[in-house]
Amino acid sequence: MTVRSTLARAAAGALLVNAVPHGVAGALGRPFPTPFADPPGIGLSGRVPNLTWSALNAAAGVVLLRGHEGSARERAALLVSGIATAAGLTAYFGRLDLRPPGDRKG
Repeated sequence: MTVRSTLARAAAGALLVNAVPHGVAGALGRPFPTPFADPPGIGLSGRVPNLTWSALNAAAGVVLLRGHEGSARERAALLVSGIATAAGLTAYFGRLDLRPPGDRKG
């Protein structure tokens, strides 16, 4: 158990949690912000960018989890970072108007 492996588990938790909303939005065909949107993280992206971003996040998270089972500290880092990421994403995306431009009033 090293600082590096603990940080890798924390990053994996954040990446895996971030994959979920993008994967769901992509699967449902709903517009959702991605880094590929204009402006990045605020503008809405379609199905393909969301599925791509979800897959990249999931793949990176899985790669960071490879190797060994991990210590209790590393598993805690994975869990805490996942929960913190979920809370942060909820707060961030909750402030955005995620309706397609044609559905917005005003």
